[in-house]
Amino acid sequence: MSVKYVPVQWNPFKWAYDAVVLIAAGLFIWMFLRVDAAALGYEREVSGAIKNARAFGACAFVLLTVILCIGPLARLSPRFLPLLYNRRHLGVITAAIATTHAYFILGWYFAFSPVDKYQTVLFANTSYAQGAGGFPFEAFGIFALLSLLVLAATSHDFWMKFLTPPVWKGLHYLIYPAYAAVVAHVAWGALLDRDHSAFAWIVYIGALLVVGLHLAAAFTSRTDTSGLMDGWVEAGDPETIADGRARIVTLPSGDRVAIFHNAGVLHAIGNACAHQNGPLGEGRVKDCIVTCPWHGFEYDLRTGRSPAPFTEKIPTYKLALKDGLLRVDPTPNPPGTATEPVTIPKGTPA
Repeated sequence: MSVKYVPVQWNPFKWAYDAVVLIAAGLFIWMFLRVDAAALGYEREVSGAIKNARAFGACAFVLLTVILCIGPLARLSPRFLPLLYNRRHLGVITAAIATTHAYFILGWYFAFSPVDKYQTVLFANTSYAQGAGGFPFEAFGIFALLSLLVLAATSHDFWMKFLTPPVWKGLHYLIYPAYAAVVAHVAWGALLDRDHSAFAWIVYIGALLVVGLHLAAAFTSRTDTSGLMDGWVEAGDPETIADGRARIVTLPSGDRVAIFHNAGVLHAIGNACAHQNGPLGEGRVKDCIVTCPWHGFEYDLRTGRSPAPFTEKIPTYKLALKDGLLRVDPTPNPPGTATEPVTIPKGTPA
């Protein structure tokens, strides 16, 4: 943690995370290259270059599907949170595999053209007015690859600091149109060349899984304005918040509040870390200080301030107890404002 930019250090979990992803990707490509031709919809065996291109393309699609499933899965169950914390590493690996796919494509399908292969891939088919059967699906692949490369190149914390978190986050929403472009690239390209196959099922199931999980996460985390009473948002029974843990409450504005139980008292702070919007409600508490699980930034639950000499600040919120239920004021205090905690009544289990 720092008042100025410093590189985020590697740790054993990051090394293990990347190792598992690389091993899984390698196994997927190895199995794809050895699967029976008929299962992939081929009438006969294809050349090694073509099969290599399709193996890396299929692997990139599967990894991109996993990336887009991690977010909603983490909202549905905290068991998936470890996958979320280093998802950017998965994105960089996916961009590298997608680039390898493009390398094989350019090296085989366009290498023998009398025109430069980069010009050929752009202008060999310009029939954009045709339907799915003749549409230049290469354009979807180019857009998706460029998007993945931009996201990979700006994944480092330096770019978040340089661009500011709102701009950085907005830029990284490119992952959604990139995924849609990949689906279109495959559906209007490879899947039109053969009958329904194992690869077709990978695409259909992957796309449906992404859409279904996002809808499920949106439904379960939707804002419930019925809990708004006398201008305050009902936050449930305080005795169900374990000591050292937090309950996340979504406000009518869409902002999230982390209500922490610390040694018999409750504090409420904004759930988003000032560094990169990390989920503070999932962090550990020690001596009334919560540590962001993403990159280790710390905040005092009583004030929303980072311990000196650091200067980061987040909003705090007022809490109240009424009829045994916890309530939170939906209007945030200015970042770094001290608030009075709420004491859990004596005899209440924790």
